[in-house]
Amino acid sequence: MTISNTTDRGRTARGERLADWADGRLGVYTLARAHMRKIFPDHWSFMLGEICLYSFVVLVLTGVYLTLFFHPSMNEVVYDGSYAPLNGVSMSEAYSSTLDISFDVRGGLLVRQMHHWAAIVFVAAMFVHMMRHFFTGSYRRPREMNWVFGWLMLVLGMFEGFIGYSLPDDLLSGTGLRFLQGAVLSVPVVGTYLSMFLFGGEFPGGEIVPRFYSVHILLLPGIFVALITAHLILLFHHKHTQWAGPGRENGNAVGMPLLPVYAAKAGGFLFLVTGVLAGLSAVAAVNPVWNYGPYRPDQVSTGAQPDWYMGFAEGLIRVMPGWEVDFAGHTLVLGVLIPLLAFPAVLVLIGVYPFVEAWVTGDAREHHLLDRPRNRPVRTGLGVAWLSLYFCLLAGGGNDIFATRFHLSINTVTWAVRVAVFVVPVVAFAVAKRICLGLQRRDRDKLLHGAETGLIRRLPHGEYVEVHRPLDAAQRHVLGSHEQYRPLDPGPDEDANGLPRRRTRRERLRLRLSHALYGPSSRVAKPTEEEMRRGIGQ
Repeated sequence: MTISNTTDRGRTARGERLADWADGRLGVYTLARAHMRKIFPDHWSFMLGEICLYSFVVLVLTGVYLTLFFHPSMNEVVYDGSYAPLNGVSMSEAYSSTLDISFDVRGGLLVRQMHHWAAIVFVAAMFVHMMRHFFTGSYRRPREMNWVFGWLMLVLGMFEGFIGYSLPDDLLSGTGLRFLQGAVLSVPVVGTYLSMFLFGGEFPGGEIVPRFYSVHILLLPGIFVALITAHLILLFHHKHTQWAGPGRENGNAVGMPLLPVYAAKAGGFLFLVTGVLAGLSAVAAVNPVWNYGPYRPDQVSTGAQPDWYMGFAEGLIRVMPGWEVDFAGHTLVLGVLIPLLAFPAVLVLIGVYPFVEAWVTGDAREHHLLDRPRNRPVRTGLGVAWLSLYFCLLAGGGNDIFATRFHLSINTVTWAVRVAVFVVPVVAFAVAKRICLGLQRRDRDKLLHGAETGLIRRLPHGEYVEVHRPLDAAQRHVLGSHEQYRPLDPGPDEDANGLPRRRTRRERLRLRLSHALYGPSSRVAKPTEEEMRRGIGQ
């Protein structure tokens, strides 16, 4: 007897057949079983990476909309649009189309500001996200490549932002391009040729905007998509990092499954980030190009400042003395060339640190538990020192703004930044390290005597003591489960024949770095089980 299916069952059957067809060709069932129930630990700091991803999504969507109306041409036209103060003014097509987007395209100004704010948040979120990884040590094996991918995205994001706000060809962006040309010209021997090639002739040339446009919408976004895809694939491949706690080990992950819990939260967070960017764009103006006017090589906008992520590069130029030397018939503009070399050096310092640490420790184990920054005082101090250097140079990039706003001499501000570049990172390192050691001592006291309750008790003989509350198992685990590295053992000073052992410079450097990172001055010893029993008993 044949039983006919109902309409609903027919639809279900067709859906199942479609799913089976897709699985036979794409393996969707296998992928779903392997990854859809993947566990993600829950902590607010893990959301920083999602802000980066969702900001990039907003950048792509708004960027696609803007490309429909933007004309990347430096051909000269006479403006005749809705912004009356510039009517009759000669300008490039790029600047004219930017004005049209802002005043004549429905929703154009909101979308344009969302694009700019998303770029600022994107780079800022990557910056903070990378610092979170640095201070918690999540870059260790097996995540070294993910660290490299993230570092590359941060560097490329800075240049992508610079190229993006150079496209409108307004007076502010033109000033930034003049800054770029000065840096290119400082390259010995070939600087002039590089400038002519880049700008298509004498500055400002007629090719820089269309060339930057191609790089901005094609080359760098394609690299970003590839890096983000690789970043996410490795994130799924490795177990997610997690904070120490009861039941959490290097071999497991404790949290929520991707479906349905984490996916629902992530989807809601996408709409939240988009909404915040839209609200920010609606109430806070950013890059009002109509106030600057079209670019003219003989003019400079008042208080010209790049977006914050390129401010430290400008600070390097502004605080560097204007040194010039003649060498082999060429003039070396050291006042620009040295900052041009220091700019990537500042970024490389933070990029290569994980590999230096791995070489010093020789630790080849996999690490899935995060460090509390206080338990790695030297690493934390180095990170704070790098941040202080970055922000000192950022302040140097706005030395004219500080001088005018606080009624100071610009020479005084410049010299203060010059001194701060060498002094502040050293002081910041020392202070951060001492704070970490102090926090370690407080954790040791808690493990030995319990948490302070604020209650004072008078003993029979008249002494006043504070009552301490014993810690529970979870608190003891968080405070005392971390691993404390020991510096490398230098071994005997003599070889098997009784002769003085000769070490290479590489070996001596590794020993010094090991003692600097993990020597007795960089840690407070955890209490032993006997000390804890004795301390709690008291």
